[in-house]
Amino acid sequence: MAYSFTYIYAPLKWISAGLISLALSASASAQPMPGGDRGPIPAGVITLSEAQVPFSVTLPGRAIAYEEVNIRPRVDGTISEIPYEAGRKVEKGDVLFRIEGDTFEVDVAAAEAEVARAEAAVTAAEATLSRYERLQGTGVTIEDVENARVTVLQNKAELSSANAKLKLARLNLERTEIHSPITGIVAVPEVSVGAVVTANQADALTTVTRLDPIYIDVEESSKRLAEVRALMEGGTLQRGEGLDLTLTLENGVQYDQKGTLESPGTRVSTTTGSFEFRIRFDNPERHILPGQFLRVEIELGTTRAVMVPQGATSRAADGTLTAFVAVDGKAEQRELTEHGSYQNAWIVTDGIAPGEALIVDGLMAMRDGADIQPVSVEISENGVVTDAKDASSDES
Repeated sequence: MAYSFTYIYAPLKWISAGLISLALSASASAQPMPGGDRGPIPAGVITLSEAQVPFSVTLPGRAIAYEEVNIRPRVDGTISEIPYEAGRKVEKGDVLFRIEGDTFEVDVAAAEAEVARAEAAVTAAEATLSRYERLQGTGVTIEDVENARVTVLQNKAELSSANAKLKLARLNLERTEIHSPITGIVAVPEVSVGAVVTANQADALTTVTRLDPIYIDVEESSKRLAEVRALMEGGTLQRGEGLDLTLTLENGVQYDQKGTLESPGTRVSTTTGSFEFRIRFDNPERHILPGQFLRVEIELGTTRAVMVPQGATSRAADGTLTAFVAVDGKAEQRELTEHGSYQNAWIVTDGIAPGEALIVDGLMAMRDGADIQPVSVEISENGVVTDAKDASSDES
């Protein structure tokens, strides 16, 4: 039998019947006994049944940028230009800042001159060595030849050093243009033209953030994880082909993109007893921004369980979920074990069984052990409780 559950409202005719009964009691006894026996409490009940329903958990999460880079200078100098527009998308390699490069151009020229001098010294030393090798034994000793070879090696080493200095000078000149290392949205610059900056300074010049895709980091307790595993191993929870990950935004609207598990948790926090895992969502319209707190619903599979309307339950301050069941003309309060919700009903795996009569109406005056008069009711999709007979006559 398929039905939907929402919050419950008492039928009007029961209220009328109660008023008429009260009036008759007043006329039958001129002086009613205060606190006397008023008879059984009318209680609307439905018969519970098992159903195969999706098993899901909802977890709070926090949005984290897919990539985020703080931009810092790698050379000393003065900012000469900021060519980008804040808040706009920049591509990888776009120039964000320019530093005055006159000094670095001079350093390159000096390094090039040093390389040329070293090359000339190597050429001269090699010529001397070649001449000494030809004249060895005719006025040139073996010692002279060996000294010439050492001179060649020394000059080559100086050439290598000069080339390294030239490469560094050219790198520093290139670093006067600061490029974006990623594609993303660039923030407002923290400096202006004319500001003096230093290499690898602590303060960033700006930040580039990639928002599409975006990560959502969520946490789940290790206890809950163990419970889910036990349900799977016991056959109560049938694992699905894959995880169905949906996201609810801060305004309560369900996000239209499905998520992908990026990194499962591998370590339990010693302070919170929970593990953290990361989910990735496409974010082409930038509806999700880093730092937002959102809710992720993870559908793990399906389970066969009793569906208990949320409106027929109450939750204590310690989190205990309870409901009333009609048993032999009395109300019996039960403690329920739930594993998430589906639509507007709790997925209950313990505390109540199929075929039992759940009290869904008259709960305001209900207490454990109270005498009740069960009345079969139906619950519409809009959450209105009606007499079962009225519901069946309407259908006919």
